[in-house]
Amino acid sequence: MKKILIIDDEEKLRSLMARIIGLEGFEVIEAGDCKSGLKKIEQHAFDVVLCDVKLPDGNGVDLTIAIKEKSPQTEVILLTAYGNIPDGVQAIKNGAFDYIVKGDDNNKIIPLLHRAIEKANLTKRIAQLEAKLEDKLSFDGIIGDSKPLLQSINLAKKVAPTDTTVLLTGETGTGKEVFAAAIHQSSSRKHQNFVAINCSAFSHDLLESEMFGHLAGSFTGATKDKKGLFEEANSGTIFLDEVGEMALDLQAKLLRVIENGEFLKVGESKPTKVDVRIIAATNRDLPKEIESGHFRQDLFYRLSVFQIQLPALRERVTDIEPLAKHFLNFFSLKTNKKIKALSDEFVQLLKLHTWPGNIRELKNVLERSVILETEAILTTDCLPMEIQQLKTANTSGESPLLSAFSLASAEKIHIQKVLNYTNHNKTETAKLLNIALTTLYRKLEEYKIN
Repeated sequence: MKKILIIDDEEKLRSLMARIIGLEGFEVIEAGDCKSGLKKIEQHAFDVVLCDVKLPDGNGVDLTIAIKEKSPQTEVILLTAYGNIPDGVQAIKNGAFDYIVKGDDNNKIIPLLHRAIEKANLTKRIAQLEAKLEDKLSFDGIIGDSKPLLQSINLAKKVAPTDTTVLLTGETGTGKEVFAAAIHQSSSRKHQNFVAINCSAFSHDLLESEMFGHLAGSFTGATKDKKGLFEEANSGTIFLDEVGEMALDLQAKLLRVIENGEFLKVGESKPTKVDVRIIAATNRDLPKEIESGHFRQDLFYRLSVFQIQLPALRERVTDIEPLAKHFLNFFSLKTNKKIKALSDEFVQLLKLHTWPGNIRELKNVLERSVILETEAILTTDCLPMEIQQLKTANTSGESPLLSAFSLASAEKIHIQKVLNYTNHNKTETAKLLNIALTTLYRKLEEYKIN
């Protein structure tokens, strides 16, 4: 039942309005002045407040500000015996839904209440969606509690409130954009734009135009002026993914933005000023890129003021199961399937895989498995063959999970994992295992590993 608060010092009129509104199916509470009205608002969640303009201890127009501060989602309708334009204008400026004259507009009150409630419901819905979005984009939305992940999160939380440039490093698929969005969401810029661009997804000229914008006629096809992403991100945050792929001349332009907060649009001679926080990410070894002449050393020092290494999925094995359950729920809903759980053997094989594609690969595997599964639980038959091959030989009648505890089975699994990691390059596998190549061939034959 929707709650309505009536604030009016005329008791008979207030009681009459309460009866009329109550007959419409609303729950009505009454107050005779500003003080008692604000106290009621602290005690209850009202959808609409009907408030007289002239009250013994204040003015309804001014009271609207206090009501909105205490309950932003509550709509306020002001009633006055003598309407005037200045009061009406100020009431709307203060956040009132409407301003009506008693007597003349009595027939408008009920329809007006319904419209105000519709707006209040919409405001509440928007607030709920914003809260969900903030949770998803915040650090609370990052799944996992392994030590390597928590170390990265703690570092990110410390740098988030500052305007310091951040460099996120790690393998492809480790969640660098998720971290960047969480840092932005935990900063003072969270109400401004968060703009992301993948520097490896564009050609040189197109990337320059996307980042910095251009003037009409500056190149073939530039028919009108275009704002770049740095300008779109002004006062907010820009995330430069795969920054190690950027050409050297664009690196110089990026360096100027970091140092002076300004850049030149393509075809323009006058610099554009911006206030942007930069978060960059790369899966490349930038010091090696500097040695080979592919990355500017001065830019590296500017970007890596605060560097955070994101752990690979194989370094946070305990997070695989909660991540898999998250993706299971997501894809079950998306495909309208009622798959509720993962089998123990399914989870075990996920933990044995090396995940060269990290979280992105795990997500793809779960999507494929959900599509293939016909039962209410995910089984190993739905996994890709390279993961199914991690099953241990069950020669003694034991379950695959139990046989994994034998020393021979553990060695076999480890060799298989390294083989998968090297794409079955036996020379590289032997090198990583620190054994002779002949020893590796002997063990492959002994354990019947293809």
